[in-house]
Amino acid sequence: MQNVDPSLPVHLQEVVDLFAHLPEQEKRELLIAYSDRSVECSPKEGENFTLSDIRKDEECTDSVGVFLKADSQNRLLFRMTLGPHVQTLTRAMASILCQGLAGSTAEEVMAVPSGFVPKIVGTELVRQRSQTVYYILARMKGACRQLLAERRQANLASSAS
Repeated sequence: MQNVDPSLPVHLQEVVDLFAHLPEQEKRELLIAYSDRSVECSPKEGENFTLSDIRKDEECTDSVGVFLKADSQNRLLFRMTLGPHVQTLTRAMASILCQGLAGSTAEEVMAVPSGFVPKIVGTELVRQRSQTVYYILARMKGACRQLLAERRQANLASSAS
């Protein structure tokens, strides 16, 4: 591993390392490959989720669904649905983050700094598409916030009984 960031989950650090020293053109080609694989992040038939959040936000060209499943150790699995008009870069980030955040806790996801993004997409694309590159991470963190809030409410309700 190269410059290890202790605030990044191991799987996300592996993706950052993969991109870190590639020239801009190769980064773009790899982003397209990740974008093409974004369908692999879709919910599988019969999967049940702890949380589902499907909506179209102003900063995105189409609807995005974030699906979150927590196991008994509170390790997360993210799935995503992306409308047909979602941009390539957003699709790539969805694929990267579903892979890179798998097995993390909600607290770990919330603590992920956005500073890794330029290492993956390159500074030029960050400059051109600043809202797009951070959108999926913001949605995933929002789902984690909602999950933690629901757990706090459930704990309060059970302790009040």
